[in-house]
Amino acid sequence: MMLLAIEQGNTNTLFAVHDGKTWIAQWRAATDSTRTADEYAVWLSQLLQMAGLKFDILDACIISSVVPQSIFNLRNLSRRYLHVEPLVIGENAELGIAVRIDKPSEAGADRLVNAIGAHMVYEGPLIVIDSGTATTFDVIAADGGFEGGVIAPGINLSMEALHAAAAKLPRVAIQRPQRVIGKDTVGAMQSGVFWGYIALIEGLISRIKSEWPEPLTVIATGGVASLFHGASLAIDHFDPDLTIRGLLEIHRRNSGGA
Repeated sequence: MMLLAIEQGNTNTLFAVHDGKTWIAQWRAATDSTRTADEYAVWLSQLLQMAGLKFDILDACIISSVVPQSIFNLRNLSRRYLHVEPLVIGENAELGIAVRIDKPSEAGADRLVNAIGAHMVYEGPLIVIDSGTATTFDVIAADGGFEGGVIAPGINLSMEALHAAAAKLPRVAIQRPQRVIGKDTVGAMQSGVFWGYIALIEGLISRIKSEWPEPLTVIATGGVASLFHGASLAIDHFDPDLTIRGLLEIHRRNSGGA
């Protein structure tokens, strides 16, 4: 089995190939909801060729997307170039996870996939923090059920909003400042966004833990999670592979491989 897993967020889209034993290739592209199946195919065929692979060897596809208008084109990519009907999270894929919120249909595909990926590796109840366009904090019960969580603006979104709303504040790169008190405008902005986000993370973790009756293990993932590595003792593990691990498990559950 050669699986193409597609995980699409609001900012980036990950394409990854699994050969039945391990992930053998991964590529990222900027998310563009207007990109057609043929455009995806041209881009992906070049990357496959560089990795010594071809479309012909891909015989399964699973798609997770938080951009509804892109799903049509991603589905056509699988149908037209892989000649397989893809599994689509939220449509024809059985997740095998209890969703214990008031409106289960509102749970984002990416959040549920992360929950499955985290539960496969970590024991007990969990908090999964996913840092992307939005920063989400999701509580996963000891039995793997999705219990709800928190959605906050992502760190890049906050930095862009600060620049856009204040005419005299420049656009600056996000990085960890050596000190909290900035000595110039750029340093002050970097400190406010970075250490402000650490305070947001630590504060929400503390409040979530105060509402949960058992100890919680905290897992961080997502595109900018590595920025926070070593900056807070509130995060127990950094795991960049939660989503693709969850997609692989969902594919196995739906194909009878688990």
